[in-house]
Order: sequence, then C-alpha cells, then structure tokens
Amino acid sequence: MIDDFAKEYLHSDLREIREVMLWKLDGLAEYDIRRPLTATGTNLLGLVKHLSISESWYFGEVFDRPFPEPLPRWNDPRERGAHLWATEHETREEIVERYRRVCAHSDATIAALAIDSPGHVPWWPRPDVKLFNILVHMLTETSRHAGHADILREQLDGVTGTAAGNGNQPDDAAFWEAHRAKVERAAQALNA
Repeated sequence: MIDDFAKEYLHSDLREIREVMLWKLDGLAEYDIRRPLTATGTNLLGLVKHLSISESWYFGEVFDRPFPEPLPRWNDPRERGAHLWATEHETREEIVERYRRVCAHSDATIAALAIDSPGHVPWWPRPDVKLFNILVHMLTETSRHAGHADILREQLDGVTGTAAGNGNQPDDAAFWEAHRAKVERAAQALNA
C-alpha cells in the first residue's frame, strides 16, 4: 500500500514539474529561449533538451527499456555538451515534442514497474538501484533545473512561478524595487 502511494506521489510531482519546465518557454522569442544566460551557456531550451535526454537514460536504459529514438549518448566524448543546447537546426517544437515523447516513455516505464523494481546505472558509484531511486533522482534533477529556469526567465522578462497566473509573488513593481534596494544596501554595508 505505501509503495503504491509513494510511487504515485513521486510520479505526480514529476509530471507537475515537467509542465513547469515547458511553461518557462511560453511567450518567449526563439533567441531568448536559446541564448546563453550564464558563463557556462545555460539556456532555457537547452535545459528542456537536457532533461529529455536524462529521462530517456534513467527511465529507459536503466530498466532495459530504451527510448526508441536516437539521442546523444552520456558516455560518448564526441557528444560532450550536445545535450545542453539547441543547434540552429533544431526547432523548439522538435525539442518540446521529443521531451513529451520521452516523458510518455518514462511514464510507461513507471506504470509498468513496481517501485522496488531493479535497475542498473553503470555511471553511478552504487549502480544497482530501484525504480524508487530513479524517481527521486529525476524529480530532484528536474526540480533543480526548474529553479535554474525560473531564474533565467526572471532575468529575461521578470516572469516567475510555476504557471501562468501563479507567479508565487505579488505583482507589485514598487514593492520589488524597494525590496531589491534594501537587499543591495545590506550587501553594500558589508562591502565597505
């Protein structure tokens, strides 16, 4: 009973955070979803591409249920970094739709297996895992990147939160301007 509850709880949270990741692209121009916004090149569309490839590995290969489409390999040095950005030949639609197909494939794996089903992650220090471990790992990984996406999106156009109309913060520009100034003053006080 607790196993079914835990599996559905983790899976439900994973489905929700996936949608947050896709929402972060809504309303932005092609350039803005692709452009590098950090020194390491982090960008919104690249995060979605990265998550599609990660999910395909973790819910596919780990449980001997490979995703049926070719994707960059985690262990191929020629593909290093290819999963972190979109080339000019890859469209937003291709990457988003592939992510949706990967998620559907992952959902089928999750539905087909018990939470204690064994898997094998050869690149982990403790490679023998259960579906539980992978659910927690991908929920953590996706949530981590949703946080990155939230910061990137806020830098681009000020939009925050998890969905349209759910910014988790008041839409009060004067409040945020005063708040930011207060934070800056505190930082400057220690910089003197």
